[in-house]
Amino acid sequence: MQKPRSRTAPDLLNEIARRDPDRLFLIDGETRQTYCEFRNAVHAYAKGLLALGVRKGDRVAILMGNRSEWLTGYFAAMAAGAEVVALNTMSTARELAYQLKHAEVALLVFEPRFRGRDFVALLAEAARDYGLDPLPKYLPVEAPPGAMQFNELPGYGETVSEAALAEAQAAVGPDDTACILYTSGSTALPKGVPLHHSGLIDNMWSIGERQHLTADDRLWLGVSLFWSYACVNALFTVLTHGASIVLQHHFEAGEALRLIEQERCTVYYGTPALSRPMWEHPDRLARDLSSLRTGATIGTPDQVQTVVDLGVREICNVYGLTEAYGNSCVIDCREPLERRLNSSGPALDGVEIRIVDGETGSVLPPGEMGEVRVRGHLTKGYLKDPEKTAESLDAEGYLRTGDLGTLDKDGFLTYRGRLKEMVKTGGINVAPAEIEGVYSAHPGIAQIYVTGIPDDRLDEALAAVIVPLEKPPRPEDLIAFGREALAGYKVPRKFRFVSADELPMTTTGKLQRNRLAEFFT
Repeated sequence: MQKPRSRTAPDLLNEIARRDPDRLFLIDGETRQTYCEFRNAVHAYAKGLLALGVRKGDRVAILMGNRSEWLTGYFAAMAAGAEVVALNTMSTARELAYQLKHAEVALLVFEPRFRGRDFVALLAEAARDYGLDPLPKYLPVEAPPGAMQFNELPGYGETVSEAALAEAQAAVGPDDTACILYTSGSTALPKGVPLHHSGLIDNMWSIGERQHLTADDRLWLGVSLFWSYACVNALFTVLTHGASIVLQHHFEAGEALRLIEQERCTVYYGTPALSRPMWEHPDRLARDLSSLRTGATIGTPDQVQTVVDLGVREICNVYGLTEAYGNSCVIDCREPLERRLNSSGPALDGVEIRIVDGETGSVLPPGEMGEVRVRGHLTKGYLKDPEKTAESLDAEGYLRTGDLGTLDKDGFLTYRGRLKEMVKTGGINVAPAEIEGVYSAHPGIAQIYVTGIPDDRLDEALAAVIVPLEKPPRPEDLIAFGREALAGYKVPRKFRFVSADELPMTTTGKLQRNRLAEFFT
């Protein structure tokens, strides 16, 4: 397959639609659109945005579940020259107010209610309690009669010529911002990460090549579209290869299994938080998942094996972050399974990876653990925050990821945890991810998270928060289990058993590791 020549997202859509107009692009329940039909809809909505006064550089926010309108609005805004702000559907009124103000959003396309959340009420709360000025335009996808709605945009756009749309789209350049995603922080305010058109194409083409995608592939997309994993990584990996997308409005394991079987999905994108419930679901054995082939996941070897056991025999282990267009390393899906279980593979085309000493910045030799630093496909800087941008880069332009890893002699990366999560016990640095990887194989453990707690003798002692599968294992058995694979100083001595609902999570579903020690106070 030949790499697309387009350098912007709207041009890419046009190119694929011209090349294969009748290829099915989007499946959303009863809605089925070919590339040509989706492209035509995007143009109609883009003209509507132009009629409302949206211009190059304006910011259009989207707040809704995984539905076809999300993707239509996304591409329509980019075709009009706007920058899209993807909002988290789990955000509080305070978080919405901050992001809408910080990004200076001019137009919001939203779903009034999603999974029991009333966004109309949340936006009113954001204005009342957190100083959000009323936006010039709100466009709900569903609303009472009399309110302007998103689906009315094509009607407004009838006054805009095709030439005017073509002119607006031609003004969009490869280095212009396509979307802005907010990274979640456990304590600090989230950072806005602008991503640019050319990176969406170049990096995702390379990811799709590692997965050996073709136009015949079909992606199951249950990951929330507001995450870079979905609206950047999965979406443009599929689009650059002219393949198809099956949307799931929100993840539910039984529905995911049904969709994969019904639509014969071949590509899986999911984290352990998705794969484990799918594996444990009572419907799994009754579903035919034989169509699954490849995709992208993260996790310990045991967690990646779970995805393989679901049927995704050529799954790719990946490493990345939002600032680096989703992934920087993706292991080829044809590599031996043992290697894919443990490694994220080599850097993608146009990306450079090095491992450095976190304190001195000196480059470490193969096999030694240090901080992962990335150069190549990166954001050009955090939104309106030059200080954080400068702090995030070293003198040679590498991003300080804060992640720990090793590179082998072939340049394959193995992720070892977070630098700031390192526990120093008895003067020795220990990576929680290493311990968690060992204990994840224990038959009585569903999830385990290791942290450091104050200790008079060791400075920090290792402790583990465990979600048991059924009956909690005995601590003495856990210590004996750890000693079989770990040096004695790496074995936790204190354990706390909790339910998954008790784990401290951010609104984006990430674990707040800085709060784990609270279980032991």
